[in-house]
Amino acid sequence: MLLGLGMGKAPALALLLTDPGLSLPNMMAITRIFGWKKSLTYIISIIIISTFISLLLGNLL
Repeated sequence: MLLGLGMGKAPALALLLTDPGLSLPNMMAITRIFGWKKSLTYIISIIIISTFISLLLGNLL
């Protein structure tokens, strides 16, 4: 649907990769289970990995 509305493939991939991992309920659950240090590491790694993958895909297409 995102591609049909004119969104590029790389931004759509970044959105689809980060949205489930960075939703507020998911972040609250992860923080409650793992603590704030590990959850902060998890959130930062999701942002970095999804950015790298979307940049890579954007340059390939």
